[in-house]
Amino acid sequence: MMSEDSALLDHFEKTLEMGLIRICERAGLLSAGLLESEDIASKWEEFIKDYVADAVGNFNEYPEAALAWAAFLGMGVAHNWDDNWKWHRKDKYTDFYGTRGWDDMDEHVLHGILGLDLDSAEAKKISDTLQSCALATLGLIRHEGIEPQTATGFYALTRSYSVFYKIGESIELQRLGYRKEAVDAASLS
Repeated sequence: MMSEDSALLDHFEKTLEMGLIRICERAGLLSAGLLESEDIASKWEEFIKDYVADAVGNFNEYPEAALAWAAFLGMGVAHNWDDNWKWHRKDKYTDFYGTRGWDDMDEHVLHGILGLDLDSAEAKKISDTLQSCALATLGLIRHEGIEPQTATGFYALTRSYSVFYKIGESIELQRLGYRKEAVDAASLS
């Protein structure tokens, strides 16, 4: 049974990641798939338990926020990584909370960390796109027949949060000007 669940979850995660990348590419927020940094990924490993606790506590009432806030967290960490990692590598999860705690993490990241006016076209595009990603994720969970109140449902959501974090990381890295480039391996030796 566990291997069936693992196979289902692996398929779900891959399908979700590819679908969310497409949504973000169509919105112009991504252009070449995911951009990643080991430093930024290590912060997710540090934050995941606290994030999941917040998200699970809010999922029934605010399912889209429970998903999308992980992307905002990824954006905030990516921004701080680019800004001054020596200083920000010690950031705590709660440093990304807004004035109302977890509830306004999105606004805190957009305005307080990224410096965007919340009414700007860019902030609205990011928020609207992540809302679309969250709705698509909920649709995929239903389509795959994953029951939210089961162990498989819990693990599917946890994997979803991880995908959203990577999506947010990539959006911010691209916004900051990072790009994937082909490197000729022969020129490196």
